[in-house]
This record gives sequence, C-alpha cells and structure tokens, in this order.
Amino acid sequence: MAKIGFIGLGIMGRPMAGHLKTAGHDVTVVERKSLTMADRARFAIAPTAKDVAASAEVVILMLPDTPDVEAVLFGASGVAEGLKPGSLVIDMSSISPTATKAFAARVKALGAEYLDAPVSGGEVGAKNAALTIMVGGSQAAFDRARPLFEAMGKNITLVGEENGAGQTCKVANQIIVALTIEAVGEALVFASKAGADPAKVRQALMGGLATSRILELHGERMIKRTFAPGFRIELHQKDLNLALQAGRELGVALPGTASAAQLFAACAAAGGAGLDHSGLVKALETLAAHKVAPDT
Repeated sequence: MAKIGFIGLGIMGRPMAGHLKTAGHDVTVVERKSLTMADRARFAIAPTAKDVAASAEVVILMLPDTPDVEAVLFGASGVAEGLKPGSLVIDMSSISPTATKAFAARVKALGAEYLDAPVSGGEVGAKNAALTIMVGGSQAAFDRARPLFEAMGKNITLVGEENGAGQTCKVANQIIVALTIEAVGEALVFASKAGADPAKVRQALMGGLATSRILELHGERMIKRTFAPGFRIELHQKDLNLALQAGRELGVALPGTASAAQLFAACAAAGGAGLDHSGLVKALETLAAHKVAPDT
C-alpha cells in the first residue's frame, strides 16, 4: 500500500481520495477550514503542501486551474519543497499542456517523476470510481501509478510517454463534450419551439444514431431544469480557453469550440458561471426567446 498525499478535496477530489483510502492506502491531505468532520476522521492531515509531500511517496493534485497547480507545486511551502528523490507527482487537474511540460521538467530536476493524468466523468464518475483517466508520462511511472488509477477509474490510457499528452487528450475531450452539449441544446430548443414534447423527442433520439451520454444525461437536465453542478460552466470555459490558446499556438482553426466558448461566456455573464455545463442551453434559449421546458 502506498503513502499518498492528496491535494484538492473538491467536488471530484473528495470521492477520489476516499476511494484511495478505501483501497487501503494511507492518505494525507492539507489542513483547510473546508475539511469536514468526515474528512478529519478519514484522512491524516498535514499543515502545508510541503508537509504533505514530505510524508508521501506519491502526491496527487486535483485543482481547478493552471495557476492553482503552479502555486501548490512551487509556491511557499509548496510540494516541491517537500519532495524526495523517487517521489511521484500525479497532476489529475485539467490545465495547460504547455505549462504541464514546464512543471514536469521542474519536478524531474528535483529527482522526482511526474505524470499528467486529467480525468473525465464528472462528479458521478468520481463518486462511482468510474473516471476516464488520460495519462502523459513514462511507462515506468504509469505502471507504478496504475493501481492508484484503478481505485479511481475504469478507462485508463497512457496517451503518450511525453508529459502534456494527457492534458492534450483532455482538451480534445472537452471540445467534444462542449460541442455535443451545444448540439443537444440546439436540438431540444428547436423541437420544443416547434411544438414537440422535448422529453419524447429525447426518448426517440436515444434509439438512433444521435444517441450519446450527453443526450442521455444532459438532455434530461435541460428538460428537468436541474442545473446544480456536476461540472461547472466556469470550469468548462477554462478548458475551452485552453483549447483556443493551443489552437492559436498550433495554427489550428477551432470554429465550433469558439462558438461553444461564446455561449458559455453568455451564460457566465448572466450569472450562470456556477451552473452545470448543461446550462449552456440557457444561452440558446435566450437567443430563441423560448425555453426547452418551464423552470420548476
């Protein structure tokens, strides 16, 4: 069993850390006011990220954005100050592929190993230990981490042996998810305004080529008006901005991604940054002056 430091007990991080503990690993987290009584009973607690790293063989990060990862790794009393030669850092956040390469180089210069291993599956996947995990890094580090990944996920892929490959895969994932949410939203707004029952339209579409997990899960959210976040609009905005930034660097046009990013921006400007990303449909409803279904 491994000694693990886990930093980032958010909507997804908390159940992920819990699965590692259930699997028999020792899990240490950073002291925070947000720790619940259950967290304090379940996990060991260290005062700083440096102390977490000093106590662990493997340090896992699950943080919101690139600056958060940089601060936790390299800020005052950060992970880098507590790393030992042979330690393994696994960043499961969704951040910039370019920054990931730089972070990995700095960690490796300290004698530690680094994997970028962003995830897909949202809160439901985290709670059910059914996440898709996309990994960039060496085969040896991946093999070492695989038992930990298997405690948290089901579809685990070493995308490439260069750091940043996992983050690149996650950006591609977020492009597909955003554009599919937009497509489902457009279809349901169209059907509803045309006078069809959107719930029955969704049911019919679930049996054809248009079926998808987005239609199944987020289409239902759009109809039932359940926009409590599994994955927040503001986080998906961040991921699409990463995609557009990388597209500019690579000289790749991403017109659909840009469209979805603008719709998310419209939702955020209207106060919806904290809604589930299925709430993108609200921007489409505003444009159509028609809601898929009445708010409950």
